[in-house]
Amino acid sequence: MSAVSTQHTANAGRANPDWADHPAWLRYGIAIVLTLLAVWARMALAPADSGGRFITPALAVALSALYGGLGPGLLSVLLGMLLVNFFMVPPYGSFAFENLEEAFWLNTWHLLTQLVVVGAISLMQSRNRQLRAADRQIRLAQQHFLDTFEHAASGITHVDTTGRLLRANQTFCRMVGYSKDELVHLSFQDITIPEDIGPDLRMLDELLAGARSSYTLEKRYRHKDGHIVWVQLTVALVRKPTGEPDYLISVVQDLSAQKAAEEALRTSQKLMNQAQKLAYIAAWQADLKIGRITGLTKSESFLSIPSNEYAITDMLKLIHPDDRPRVMALWPQAVKGEAAYEIEYRVILDGREFWHSVKAEFERDAHGRALRALGVTQDITERKRIELEFQQLNATLEQRIRDRTRALRDAYDELESYSYAVAHDLRSPLRIINGFAQALREDNPTLDTASEEHLGRIMGASKKMGELIDGLLKLSQYARGEVQRQNVNLSAVATRIFEELSVAEPQRAVEWEIEPDLLVQADPALIEALMQNLLNNAWKYTAAVPKARIRVFSRVVDGVREYCVADNGAGFDMARASKLFQPFQRLHQPHEFAGLGIGLATARRIVQRHGGVLRADSRPGQGATFSFTLPQG
Repeated sequence: MSAVSTQHTANAGRANPDWADHPAWLRYGIAIVLTLLAVWARMALAPADSGGRFITPALAVALSALYGGLGPGLLSVLLGMLLVNFFMVPPYGSFAFENLEEAFWLNTWHLLTQLVVVGAISLMQSRNRQLRAADRQIRLAQQHFLDTFEHAASGITHVDTTGRLLRANQTFCRMVGYSKDELVHLSFQDITIPEDIGPDLRMLDELLAGARSSYTLEKRYRHKDGHIVWVQLTVALVRKPTGEPDYLISVVQDLSAQKAAEEALRTSQKLMNQAQKLAYIAAWQADLKIGRITGLTKSESFLSIPSNEYAITDMLKLIHPDDRPRVMALWPQAVKGEAAYEIEYRVILDGREFWHSVKAEFERDAHGRALRALGVTQDITERKRIELEFQQLNATLEQRIRDRTRALRDAYDELESYSYAVAHDLRSPLRIINGFAQALREDNPTLDTASEEHLGRIMGASKKMGELIDGLLKLSQYARGEVQRQNVNLSAVATRIFEELSVAEPQRAVEWEIEPDLLVQADPALIEALMQNLLNNAWKYTAAVPKARIRVFSRVVDGVREYCVADNGAGFDMARASKLFQPFQRLHQPHEFAGLGIGLATARRIVQRHGGVLRADSRPGQGATFSFTLPQG
């Protein structure tokens, strides 16, 4: 019962307050005051005769008893008798009767009559309290019934014998979406799915005919908003004292969540069965006491097992003889808990060989003894066939790779020998050309100007060709060999190269800035060549800048650390940057800046061998920045 209804019932019970609701001092005090007022009024309004004076406090006694109960009433009786005998007739304070016999009978009669009055009033009040208490209990019971009806967890309705809804609790109203006022104008047939009305009416007819005392069934209501509500309905009949049917009490339990869960379980079970079929998996259990295996799915349809129930010994007979010892050795260990049961083996069914992968877990008692095994078996025949094909293919591929690697190595060695041979063969004619040109110049000091220029071009061209040959050999050298990664201090390498450049050209005033402790994991020799090319490039292209400045630093771009060499030199047009890292491709004319066009190609080759990326950013006349990454490992 709710706190509100309890409070309401308690307040209703105190609508007519009892004398017990007042404190004792107040009840006794009012009795004294009423008695004194009654005596004072009599003395002030009329003389008191010997007998009539006893009537004076009678009203005060009745009022005191009515208001204060038995105790205050008796107190008023005794106080009234005291005042009548000693204070109503002068001289005050002395006994008012000369005839003692008269005084005795008057006092005795007054006492008896007042005791009867007080007792009657007390008895009346007691009966009244009992009636009020009974009334409170009735109202409390009624409130309990209403609270039970309204706030029950299940829906409760009263229905007449024709199906009309007489009353419904709030739970039922929420269940079907209708208010109480709407439901009293409906019958249960109006909110029941038509297909479910027939079974309900048949059981109702049996109930009215006395063939049953109640009935229970599952049915569907149509919610006010249109969706279906599954319920369990329990109906009992209330009869009149004459035995005729009066009305029906229906208790309605919402089964929507349960039905949804059952549907989800059915769907899940269906999907699981489909998944097991698609994956060729079967679940099973083994009773270790009787030594029998029972399939939990119809595995014989897709695992080629003859039956869904068989003895463990029968299963062992199906296992390939070569695999049976492994199974017989592992199974007892797994039963004892000494090993996990997870094994692959072959079975022979109808003369055909199948591969099965089996896993199992064990249910054990309090002492650790295995009682039952729960496991899954998967047909992996196709996987094994593919694995075998892969193994054969891998063996073939490995041999082909070895053959191809050997051929590539031979071709590379032959190409390297050819490169050195070509370089040597090319150098020899160049040396002869350069030597004879030098001899002509020395033997003919009187050559005219044109001839002298021709000899100079011949010697310059031969020198240039020698440098090109050296560049090609160097580029091919950086493309072979294994990268040996070590800790390299990039800052120290850059500092040393700058010092060498400054010594070589002391007339140049170049401001250079190197970020300290740039530590990388790289091949020291290759990093040395990389920084030589990048810093030589920056040194060369800042030659025409009055205040040349070169920086070596690092930065993080998109979470990747880059190492940068930046200058404020000539720069270049990014539209032509595609040629920048190609061998012998140059973005400036030879008369502007000397070089072969091999340095940046070499730098890029070194960075790529470390697994990194080299890129450039520049604008004409605003310098250039070369950034590279060096992934670890």
